[in-house]
Amino acid sequence: MEFLTTWNFNNLPPDERQKFYKESTLPDGRTLREYWFHALDKEIEIAPGVFFPAWTYNGQVPAPTIRATEGDLIRIHFQNLGTKPHTMHFHGFHPIEMDGALPHQFVYPGETFVYEFDAEPFGVHLFHCHSVPISQHISKGLYGAYIVDPKHDTRPKPDKELIMVMNGFDTNFDEANEFYAVNTAAFYYAKNPIKVKVGELIRIYLINILEFDQINSFHLHAQFFYEYQTGTSLKPDFYTDITVMGQGERSILDIRFKFSGKIMFHAHKTEFAEQGWMGFFEVHE
Repeated sequence: MEFLTTWNFNNLPPDERQKFYKESTLPDGRTLREYWFHALDKEIEIAPGVFFPAWTYNGQVPAPTIRATEGDLIRIHFQNLGTKPHTMHFHGFHPIEMDGALPHQFVYPGETFVYEFDAEPFGVHLFHCHSVPISQHISKGLYGAYIVDPKHDTRPKPDKELIMVMNGFDTNFDEANEFYAVNTAAFYYAKNPIKVKVGELIRIYLINILEFDQINSFHLHAQFFYEYQTGTSLKPDFYTDITVMGQGERSILDIRFKFSGKIMFHAHKTEFAEQGWMGFFEVHE
């Protein structure tokens, strides 16, 4: 799934990419990162042959990942092409008029709004619709990853970076999920293992946006990882093989695989794992 290694629309050819993302230099030397986002009702496939009537940013769940460096200026041109009022609410610093959480900040169908704020603090964050009822807008798919890299990064440089958004889907609308996943598609990484090498540094930007369930978790077999909670410190908080998160919590995980083979990862709640939230790393020498 392309989402795993994509940010700032870098999966698109240059001509197509500039329709959604543009970089320029401001008079003060900072980088301006401009994005074009829209809300759209769209049916998406969440498991082979299982389709879900989602509310999306730019037609996908999770939304395209936004990535900047600490201190950059972010400007988002948002258009609501859906059928309900929507917003973009960012975790991170921003003026309150950019919060997207209050009724007068709702963007109604056919309307537009421009969000603008500095990228801070550094870390792994998220954004989601804050229109009401919020549980419905999140469970329908309006969320994405927002990464802010440190301006002066003293951490080891990763060989590979992966974005994992833990989510779920309530297909019969009874406010309980029938499918669980990382990056939407149930069992996708079980059928399509993530290929990595022994000894290389794998950095995962992990976010939990699961609605209706109180907690989620990430467990890695046969290996430990360094965890930077919220990614806002350059020193890891834990060295462990499992992390547990409430909704909206996130971490950066650094892994160096010691052994080759097929290494499982999954939610350490068996119900979630059995209903889609599990996968494998395929580790080669």
